[in-house]
Amino acid sequence: MAIEARHVSRTFGSWAALRDVSLAVSHGELVALLGPSGSGKTTLLRIIAGLEQPDPSDETAVLINGVNISSQRPDERKVGFVFQHYALFRHMSVFENIAFGLRVRPKKVRPSEPAIRRRVGELLELIQLGRWSDQYPSQLSGGQRQRVALARALAIEPNVLLLDEPFGALDARVRQELRRWLRTLHSRIPVTSLLVTHDQEEALEVADRVAIMNHGRIEQFGTPDEVFHHPASEFVVTFLGNVNLFHGRVASGKAVIGRLAVDASRALPYMATLPVPANGDKARVFVRPHELDIDVNRTDDTSVRARVLRIQSAGSLVRVELASEEDETVRTEDTLNVELTHQRHRELTLRLGDTVFVRLRDARVFKEDYTI
Repeated sequence: MAIEARHVSRTFGSWAALRDVSLAVSHGELVALLGPSGSGKTTLLRIIAGLEQPDPSDETAVLINGVNISSQRPDERKVGFVFQHYALFRHMSVFENIAFGLRVRPKKVRPSEPAIRRRVGELLELIQLGRWSDQYPSQLSGGQRQRVALARALAIEPNVLLLDEPFGALDARVRQELRRWLRTLHSRIPVTSLLVTHDQEEALEVADRVAIMNHGRIEQFGTPDEVFHHPASEFVVTFLGNVNLFHGRVASGKAVIGRLAVDASRALPYMATLPVPANGDKARVFVRPHELDIDVNRTDDTSVRARVLRIQSAGSLVRVELASEEDETVRTEDTLNVELTHQRHRELTLRLGDTVFVRLRDARVFKEDYTI
């Protein structure tokens, strides 16, 4: 493994930022640490970088390429670190910012001046800023500054690259462009990378695997497909996008919510260690908006009547807000949210106030009294 964190805990006074966290990242992998503020993701990143120290324990260790670096200073770990707010040297040109890590190496391991210029030139070409090499950070856009910060981190040829909310200070359009650029960059220079973010879309788009953190623990670690389609806990379901929440029960192998029903065998939690709802159990049923469908007529007994409250058609999907008109559907919210393709919306010709019938295509089912 390129990065290993073993049984890492960190407390600040009475607050536990990390609780016995273990993580292993393979060589060349780009892993995202995803979670809300205070979940521990930045603390874990800083411990790997050597900027924070874990709580003392005989079991705790941080390894890079199989070497225990727990006692090494940050400058000895050969780690590239990219901060949210660039941290570029204002008085240095783009060229000198990128060259800085090479120029400050001890004389016996410092590259020659031609080698430094060659390395910086390669990186300038890679980040597509060759024409801006003599400019200063104040003369660049936010996206350009972050690319310079990435190039500076890569200049020292780090064993691993650590990125702490690198696009958090940028507007939505620039973030989207830089996400694509980072994915392309990583395919060309497959340095093992750990990316901290609270942006679900960013993590799912960029990362090879995602570690979802909550209250100082990793709740699930898997591919973007696994964590989104096979969530291991209620927190993962609700954190990764909007959901409709129903209260129901399990009967004859199905999760039943009023008239709605879904095969419980394909809707159960992803991890075998979680309790599986059995027949007769009360259950919480989470349904994403795209897992519901709408008909203008009732086609069978597994649909519920609802009234159209709002239609939002701007965007790649049409979002429809509905009020259920059937008392036996027990929900924790007053409305249902459904996402349709534009083609499906045109077929239905929905209008505000229309009565429609909602069907369930898929769901995630958790035992009612279970909390992680």
